[in-house]
Amino acid sequence: MAEYKGVMVLGEVIDGKLAAIATEILGCGRRLADELKEELSCILMGGEVAKVADEVIAFGADKVYIAEDSLLKDYRTDSYIVVTEKIVQEATPRILLLGQTAVGRDLAPKLAFRLGTSLATDCLELEVDTEAKLLSATRSVYGGNARAIFTSESLPQMATARQKAMSPLERDDSRKGETISVKVEIDPAEIRTNVIEKVKEEAVGIKLEDASIIVSGGRGIGGPEGFKQLEELAKILKGAVGASRPPCDNGWTPTTAQVGLTGKIVAPDLYIAVAISGASQHLAGCSGSKNIVAINRDAEANIFKEACLGVVTDWKQIIPPFTEKVRELMAG
Repeated sequence: MAEYKGVMVLGEVIDGKLAAIATEILGCGRRLADELKEELSCILMGGEVAKVADEVIAFGADKVYIAEDSLLKDYRTDSYIVVTEKIVQEATPRILLLGQTAVGRDLAPKLAFRLGTSLATDCLELEVDTEAKLLSATRSVYGGNARAIFTSESLPQMATARQKAMSPLERDDSRKGETISVKVEIDPAEIRTNVIEKVKEEAVGIKLEDASIIVSGGRGIGGPEGFKQLEELAKILKGAVGASRPPCDNGWTPTTAQVGLTGKIVAPDLYIAVAISGASQHLAGCSGSKNIVAINRDAEANIFKEACLGVVTDWKQIIPPFTEKVRELMAG
C-alpha cells in the first residue's frame, strides 16, 4: 500500500508566467507542509514551463515536477488529466491543492473521481490537524449565508482554493529545490477536443479578479452615468469596478464586471459596495473580502450584516466628495 506523504499543488502557467493563484496556493501549501513537517511539491504542465521552476521554488516549493509537451500547450481535460493522474499516483501526496479557476474547476472533480477520493471546492480557509493529519476545508454554503468545514479520510485529500483567499509567501530566490522531468505519454487519439482559436478579452486597467480594491455598484446606482463615477474612484484607488447582476443585465456596465454566484468570485483587501442591497447571490461572490464597506440608503439592507463599516445615506451624497478627498490624499 502506498504511503501518502507531503503536500502537492498544481501550478498554473498563463502565457509563460506563473499565475497569481499558483503563488497563493503555494503559500498555503508551504504552511500546511511545515505544520506536517513534510515536503511541498508542485506540478507544472505546458508547452514550455521549465523556465518558471525556479520561481515556483522561490515561492515555497521543495520539489517541482515538470511536464512539457506540445499536447500540453493549451489546457484540454483529456491531456492534462492523464499527466496529472500519473504524477499524483507516483508521488502519492497526502494533500493535493488546485486553484478554483477555469482549469481547477474542470480538472479537480474528474481527477478526484479517477483517484477514488473526495474533493472540497472553492475553499476560503485550509487548516490541518497535525495529529490526525487531516485537512479541514472551510467553504461558503447556502449562497454565502453560512460557512461549513469539511474533512475527509480519503487520500489524497483534495481541495480547490478560491482566488485571493490565500496569501503567497515573500519571494525568496535563495531557496533551493529539486526539479524532476516527467516523461509525457499521451495518446493524441484520446484527446477529444481541440483549440481552434483564442480570443483575448480586452481589459482596461486592473482585472477584477486581481484587484486588491474593488468599487462595486448595484441597482441603486440608477444608470451608466453613476458607474462612471465609480470608475473614477476605482481609478484613483488603483482598483477595479464590479457590479451586482441588475446593472449588468441592464447594460449599465459590462457583464464581465458581475460579482456573485453567477459572476466572478473575488476576495480583495477592500470591497466598497455602493447601492447594493446584499442579496445572497451577490454576497456569495464577495464574502471572502478582507474588508467590506457598504453605502446604502436603506438601513435594513442585508449588505450591512456583512460589512465591517456601513454608511446609511444616498450614495450621491458621499461618493463625489469621497472621490475628491481620496484624490487629494493620493496627490499629496
